[in-house]
Amino acid sequence: MDNFNFYSPTEFVFGRDRETEAGEYVRKYGGSKVLIHYGGGSAEKSGLLDKVRKSLKESGISFAELGGVQPNPRDTLVYKGIELCKAENVDFILAVGGGSVIDSAKAIAAGVCYDGDFWDFYSGKRVEKALPIGVVLTIAAAGSEGSGDSVITKEDGMLKRATGSDVLRSKFSILDPALTQTLPAYQTACGATDIMAHVFERYFTNTREVEITDRLCEAVLLTMVKETPRVIVDPNNYEARANIMWAGMVAHNGLVGVGRSQDWNSHGIEHELSALYDCAHGAGLAVIMPSWMEFVYKHDVMRFCQMATRVFGCQMDHEHPEVTALEGIRRFREFLHSIGMPINFAELGAKEEDIPNLVEKFGIGDGRTGGFVSLSAEDITAIYKIAVNAKV
Repeated sequence: MDNFNFYSPTEFVFGRDRETEAGEYVRKYGGSKVLIHYGGGSAEKSGLLDKVRKSLKESGISFAELGGVQPNPRDTLVYKGIELCKAENVDFILAVGGGSVIDSAKAIAAGVCYDGDFWDFYSGKRVEKALPIGVVLTIAAAGSEGSGDSVITKEDGMLKRATGSDVLRSKFSILDPALTQTLPAYQTACGATDIMAHVFERYFTNTREVEITDRLCEAVLLTMVKETPRVIVDPNNYEARANIMWAGMVAHNGLVGVGRSQDWNSHGIEHELSALYDCAHGAGLAVIMPSWMEFVYKHDVMRFCQMATRVFGCQMDHEHPEVTALEGIRRFREFLHSIGMPINFAELGAKEEDIPNLVEKFGIGDGRTGGFVSLSAEDITAIYKIAVNAKV
């Protein structure tokens, strides 16, 4: 196990109707003028925003509002949010929504405290200061409620880029599983896929003797394999929703990845798909992740066998371990297909002729990525091509 620091200071407020306590927690963490940041009309139509507004008013906290966050959140709304916060003297941002809303809130929080262009932070500059953030979570997926990460799309060129800093971790995150019960099955499945991808990006490691985090990763993956089909069949299953919501946080707050090298190539490869086609991130990951696995599994066949046997219940073929490894990958893809996820380019709405453009936007040129297996532009092309024709 590698040396590590683990820092996860967010207060998690979990359970039914906890959103009615939002004002109390904003006040606890020093907020006096809040920007309520949210997405489309569902938060308004469901009555959630009214509950949040009422809670803030009861705590004596004034607020401004900015809605309109899209999936794959855009830089244009971030700029608008920065201007609004400065004009209204906002000192706290409350994100009401899922990962896209939270990521946008983080970008605004960093931009308000910076004299330059906030996009600098998505081009390599480190975020050193940001407004405090709180979260009322409405979808289990990105894990942004427990992480310091943020992903934003720049509309000029449709570039999707990430940043990360501990100062972007939310002060509190309210997690009410009941708020996810109205999600369409497709969104639920996209979220579940993203959660599993966050775990797999940590699970596939070159660090040896990491049994404790291996087992933590496998626990989250097994939870998703069990609970996701249950909520697809019964969207109102609160207990299954609760397990998924907590799994989403655990998957991405850093706990399952400490002390081990990680691989984020699948996320990077997928980001180009969702930037170009504006598809759901989880749907893109469903297409890319098994394809990446097929490309790299020979690098460490026994780790893929471990996944196959421990997570997907495959029988170990000791004489032919590659058979077991490939069976695990096949069962993962079958699972994704069973919950309604696309598994190839055609089902996602992507086009094979766009692969050169996708690879170019990935931006490594003649270099290589890091990760479990370092990839060249040629390797990334090969992974996209596997994804073109993938099938169960």
